[in-house]
Amino acid sequence: MSNRKSIIVSCILLGLFFFESFKSTTSATLNTFKISGFAQGTSYHITYYAEDSVVAKNQVDSLLDKIDSSLSVYKPYSLINKFNRSKKGIEIDDYLRVVVHKSLEIFKNTGGVSDITVYPLVNSWGFGPEKVSKMPDAATIRSMMPCIGASKIHLRGKFLLKDISCLKIDINGIAQGYSVDLVANFLEGKGIQHYLVEIGGELKIKGRRQPKGTMMQIGLEAPAPDFFDKPVVEKTIHLDQGAITTSGNYRKYTMVRGKFISHLINPKTGYPFQNELISVTVWAKDAITADGYDNALMGMGLNKSFSFLKQHKELEAYFIYRDKQGVVKDTATTGFYRLINN
Repeated sequence: MSNRKSIIVSCILLGLFFFESFKSTTSATLNTFKISGFAQGTSYHITYYAEDSVVAKNQVDSLLDKIDSSLSVYKPYSLINKFNRSKKGIEIDDYLRVVVHKSLEIFKNTGGVSDITVYPLVNSWGFGPEKVSKMPDAATIRSMMPCIGASKIHLRGKFLLKDISCLKIDINGIAQGYSVDLVANFLEGKGIQHYLVEIGGELKIKGRRQPKGTMMQIGLEAPAPDFFDKPVVEKTIHLDQGAITTSGNYRKYTMVRGKFISHLINPKTGYPFQNELISVTVWAKDAITADGYDNALMGMGLNKSFSFLKQHKELEAYFIYRDKQGVVKDTATTGFYRLINN
């Protein structure tokens, strides 16, 4: 949705991609159709199975452009930028309402670890649309903290309101997953029951590969032995329904005085999160949920994430982390291991 999220997604450690080993089929009932393109600052790929080609690339591009016009902080005319420039709030559309509503739900569930009002901090640290010449000092961060806090924004019918004019939101950490869901819904509206939708590495699957009816495969990348080398495929998962999204911190970062600075900013301190996690991949029934929680789990760290997931059985997750000796390891919830071993 913007270059920030799409760069995060396309350049994260645990970059997701699907094994496009599908071959066109001349099945008597369902044929294979593929659509690829570029939108929201990244690439997208769609594979669906139907009797006829009922979805065209221009339809997908049009839908994604409408979403961007509402949610992208990289488009000056977007609805979210109008809200950010406003003093008290504005009337919003359904796209922004759905994403903000979900974000506020996640903010509450995570105890404020995930907070869409971090936009000023994200931008100040150099991960937003504005160019910065230096990293913020302690005084700058303190000056921004009164503008942070999702409890200061309110959905009132068709309006999104804010308590303080300097408050700005950035929903790039969830909007791409939502875009995946919207494209998937569009396909289903055309009667398509077997598909894979992927935007910038975030994806949703329904049904199976045709004509054999096998589960779709997704490759999970792991860090290469050399930090700067291309990641390698670590695991393969198989599924026929649900969404998979990833958040990671080793591809989207900056170095300050030799120190690694992640793009994931702690809304409670104003500084980047620092913990053992390298990346988190989340499975959920829909992509807006998976995408909404992957950053939050990254911020929590490994132990708190597992405690959280015990209370949220609707989520499964796979983690890559560094142990106390700096050795890269991985672990997952029981449900995610089932996807790997399926």
